[in-house]
Amino acid sequence: MSNHISTQELSDSLSRRAQIGVSLAAFSAWFFGGMQILLTNLGMRAASLDLMGRQGMLDFGSFTDLNRRAGELVGSELAQLNAWNTMASQWYAWFQCAFLFGAAVGGYLFGKLGDRYGRTKLLGISILWFAGFTGLAWFAQSPHQLLFLRFLACLGIGGAWPNGVALVSEVWPNKFRPALASAIGMAGNLGIFAMSSMAAIHAVTPDSWRWVMLVNTVPVLLGLGVLLLLPESPAWKKQSSQETGMSSECSPSVFKGEHLRCVFIGIGLATIPLIGGWGSANWMMPWADEIGSQIGKEDLKAHIGMARSLTSIVGSFFAGMLAVWMGRRRMYFLISLGALLTAQYAFWMTVPGDFSFLVGAAFLGLFNGFYFGWLPFFLPELFPTSIRSTGIGVSFNFGRILTALTIFATGALMTAFESDYARIGRITSLIFLFGMVLVSFAPDTSRRDMMH
Repeated sequence: MSNHISTQELSDSLSRRAQIGVSLAAFSAWFFGGMQILLTNLGMRAASLDLMGRQGMLDFGSFTDLNRRAGELVGSELAQLNAWNTMASQWYAWFQCAFLFGAAVGGYLFGKLGDRYGRTKLLGISILWFAGFTGLAWFAQSPHQLLFLRFLACLGIGGAWPNGVALVSEVWPNKFRPALASAIGMAGNLGIFAMSSMAAIHAVTPDSWRWVMLVNTVPVLLGLGVLLLLPESPAWKKQSSQETGMSSECSPSVFKGEHLRCVFIGIGLATIPLIGGWGSANWMMPWADEIGSQIGKEDLKAHIGMARSLTSIVGSFFAGMLAVWMGRRRMYFLISLGALLTAQYAFWMTVPGDFSFLVGAAFLGLFNGFYFGWLPFFLPELFPTSIRSTGIGVSFNFGRILTALTIFATGALMTAFESDYARIGRITSLIFLFGMVLVSFAPDTSRRDMMH
């Protein structure tokens, strides 16, 4: 008799109500993860300006006046405004890096703990972690304090994704997985859209940014519900019982043997859209923020966020089904090609305030949605149950380290190119070319049994 049982048999050991509960919890966790992503993109430049003023790094009154008269400035006044804007952009880059490094460390740490102690436990703890530290950020009085608290919060954000994705992939039969993977990808984009919509109603400005921290403490209730009510993955429970008493030397590792190649491929495939998003497309937000403040459209950045998130929702909704229909590798190649062409058009041919800029942002959002609906479908197929959370966490979140390094380089480009967002976007979006090449090295996982 085989020592393995099918995914169908495992899923049947949970009631349909429990399966739905697991899915809703993972969906909700990444919905709030999406809100956290936009919190970083939407609020950190405004927070930087406020906290820089509190610490004497700039004269906020003078900055506001110079910014209002930006079109007519010359000489020392223009140089001063550019210096302050560059400093704010550098802090914005640091906050992006705090998110990326924090999520990378958290993805590995909480993913490994999820493989050892259970997906459900670590999903609940991850949610409580990021919600709690986000709430503490309300009290920050300097950019350094806020940076530290954002790093801590992002450990939990990184941990929620692999445990939620692994949990869902293990409690439903394979025929449901394309739709469920798309739903998880869609959840993050719904969170981004929700945060954008709130910001369009109540602007995120240097005078009003702390409210986003309070809003993002709401997931505390979800985390408690997951810990108290959600069942554990039957696949994980079976694997855990089989490994009881196994020596540490025999324990599987994502960094050993046959799994190492899959880890490198997973990291690469997840890194492409991360760099394409954080290192390229996301610079549309501070660009729109800067231009919007000069032309009297403070909500411009919020509308850009809404356009990107709406189309991302559509893209992620269809991603899993399209991956099955056209093939996983072919779809990834076409996504990368579309993202490259769209980004080059947006950064060469448009500027914030133009309708064409909004269209470019919307199409980048569509391809972003395809990527992040594809990843939760494909990455779990690369790894066996015993290391699935760790493998997913490392693959998805270690790409954030490479992305953070890209943002450091982008910070240097900000200085070299005198805060020319368009030139930066043209260069950093070339990363999509590498995605078109890299996916050819990915294994065919279409027949992969999730229990092996």
